[in-house]
Amino acid sequence: MSNLSLAVRDSSTMLRRNLLHARRYPSLTLNLLLTPIMLLLLFVYIFGEAFSAGLGGGADRSDYIAYVIPGVLIMTIGSTVVGTAVSVANDMTEGIIARFRTMAIHRGSVLFGHVVGSLLQAIGSVVLVGAVGVAIGFRSTDATALEWLAAFGLLVLFALALTWIAVGMGLVSPNAEAAANSAQPLVLLPLISSAFVPAESMPGWFQPIAEYQPFTPVIETLRGLLLGTEIGHNGWIAIAWCLGLAVLGHRWSTSKFNQDPK
Repeated sequence: MSNLSLAVRDSSTMLRRNLLHARRYPSLTLNLLLTPIMLLLLFVYIFGEAFSAGLGGGADRSDYIAYVIPGVLIMTIGSTVVGTAVSVANDMTEGIIARFRTMAIHRGSVLFGHVVGSLLQAIGSVVLVGAVGVAIGFRSTDATALEWLAAFGLLVLFALALTWIAVGMGLVSPNAEAAANSAQPLVLLPLISSAFVPAESMPGWFQPIAEYQPFTPVIETLRGLLLGTEIGHNGWIAIAWCLGLAVLGHRWSTSKFNQDPK
């Protein structure tokens, strides 16, 4: 059997294993998924009228729903990959990774199983949260099929980048609790981005924090694709962030995984 065939076979086995684990422990996935849904409903129905004033031009709650959905979709990805960090940390602390290292399997298949499984869960979560958004009034009638495809591709690319970062966090964490805590910035950073209010409406000293982070350009690009707003330079910056984080996370994860246990 060729090395490529071995890698595909073992990665498929590890993917099936991780999906079975997710099915056996649905409470973790449910808890991570409820966070963005609750924030969506909170910001739309509790703060929507007040926050819509920050959009200007006599914007109302329906305008704010359109504004906030792209940010919540990105937050959904960040929330979902927290479970990946926890799952990897569990494998490390329970000795499963050490056992896999001694078996005649493709070395990279263990990580790729986690990554692909997390990616599938993130896509499923985005679809579910998007359905909730449509149910409460989100519409994107002006977006073309190509723009919808580009938006989906951006979501997948961003999910891949955050997943590799989460895998690295899981590998370096001493236990599942530490992994969950170390991955919290992936959930909290969207709160200080342009996800819920425009960056220009924030205090001057705070605007650079919102602007110069990976979530804001991705969110603004997603808005441009789905709502027809100006994308400008955000598109290239978003892709650069996604590729940079994916490469960084991959190198970090594989380097840590390939270290001989002490």
